[in-house]
Amino acid sequence: MTPRLELHHITKQYPAVRANDDVSLRVIPGEIHAVLGENGAGKSTLMKIIFGAVKPDAGHLLFNGHPMHVKSPKEARALGISMVFQHFSLFDTLTAAENVWLGLDKSLSLPEVTERIREVSRNYGLDVEPERPVHSLSVGERQRIEIVRALLTNPQLLILDEPTSVLTPQAVDNLFVMLRKLADQGCSILYISHKLDEIRALCHRCTVMRAGKVTGEVDPRLESNASLSRLMIGAEPPELLRQAATLGEVALLVKNLDLPTDDPFGTSLEHINLQVRAGEIVGIAGVSGNGQGALMAALSGEDRRSPRGSITLFGKDVSRMGPAHRRRLGLNSVPEERLGRGAVPTLSLAQNTLLTRDNAIGPGGWLRVQGVKAMAQNLIERYKVKAGGPQALAKSLSGGNLQKFIMGREIDARPEVLLVSQPTWGVDVGAAAQIRGELLALRDAGCAVLLVSEELNELFEISDRLMVISQGRLSPSIPTADATVEQIGTWMSGLWKDEEAEHVQA
Repeated sequence: MTPRLELHHITKQYPAVRANDDVSLRVIPGEIHAVLGENGAGKSTLMKIIFGAVKPDAGHLLFNGHPMHVKSPKEARALGISMVFQHFSLFDTLTAAENVWLGLDKSLSLPEVTERIREVSRNYGLDVEPERPVHSLSVGERQRIEIVRALLTNPQLLILDEPTSVLTPQAVDNLFVMLRKLADQGCSILYISHKLDEIRALCHRCTVMRAGKVTGEVDPRLESNASLSRLMIGAEPPELLRQAATLGEVALLVKNLDLPTDDPFGTSLEHINLQVRAGEIVGIAGVSGNGQGALMAALSGEDRRSPRGSITLFGKDVSRMGPAHRRRLGLNSVPEERLGRGAVPTLSLAQNTLLTRDNAIGPGGWLRVQGVKAMAQNLIERYKVKAGGPQALAKSLSGGNLQKFIMGREIDARPEVLLVSQPTWGVDVGAAAQIRGELLALRDAGCAVLLVSEELNELFEISDRLMVISQGRLSPSIPTADATVEQIGTWMSGLWKDEEAEHVQA
């Protein structure tokens, strides 16, 4: 069988790092082929070379047995290659349908594209509302738009870069059904992920990369998580050391918070009640788009419309305070969106530390430049961020490395209350274990942590109590030790009862 794609001795050198070093790869028609590696291993650069977004310094490519010289993503799509990037390329002010339409040839009208989106969404179990503007969508909903846009081109080769990083378990199952159906129809799929269980369940072959080089090619169905980890990072991820929580005072208290959405497609918050004590991690599960963003915006101070008295921090009413004021009172937050909210793409890592840290500002408002650089360098070293030093631009980092830097920046601030959305989105198994360990260490030091995640395994692993958000409503809390995946899954559909709430709270 003629391979769908062949890469021979691909090399790509950047000023600070060799992203790809003599990489060879082969994918056959109908194969789901995983590319596995830790953050900064060179996976995304390799995919961009295939998609025509990056030009290699050496090596050559073949597509369906013919030399391949694509100079742009447009040429790659014309050849039959589509890619869903980890960092989305959508215009916030346009609707989902308009964004999809922009990436297609204009043989179809916008109404026709809208109908095609609905058809593909139904066929593959991807819930996409074509008329909604992108700025009103959650990260998970935006990812579904990218996947639908790729499918509308009828690709021969589909590249997916961390496609499940913000999908719920149910949505992941639907995605796998869709990918298997595509593969059965002859489409080849390159699947980039850090999730070892997914790769073992879905993929036929797996190429493992480390530091820009290929370290092995295996059948993941015959491997264990431990053996894949050793190929990927040279060791197994460390086990989390967790001890019983020592609860302190109520740090964050939300009482009867009703907050109507100011977006026609947003989710209103209804009668939210929660408390987080010093020394505990409270996890919030939920299907993407059920009010997680609105809740975190209200708690962080990004949305200052909360009724007076509805949000208190160590007994002080902060309902109408902005983020800077809340930070001075000990509350830090990590937003769901890395680029644009968590970090400014065009600023250096050193400059991005100043977004939430003011201890590098000296008398008279002068910056301690060397102190800022030293702070950024410390974060790079401590969290093993692969970057070209403190002066590297945020947009130059891989998604997982940027996530490690942002998480490190907020954890290193030693907050008294930390709000976190999707803490391990797109990071490898070793980095995920480190981040979760750091969150547990914060909790053990007396910090109150509110964790919003669509990774149920993560929530069960480090949370002391669990809650679920559904359609802007918050379930009662339940000790994690008493919860089951089935119960949390039922609650994620909004199916909890008043008597159940009374029993749990009692």
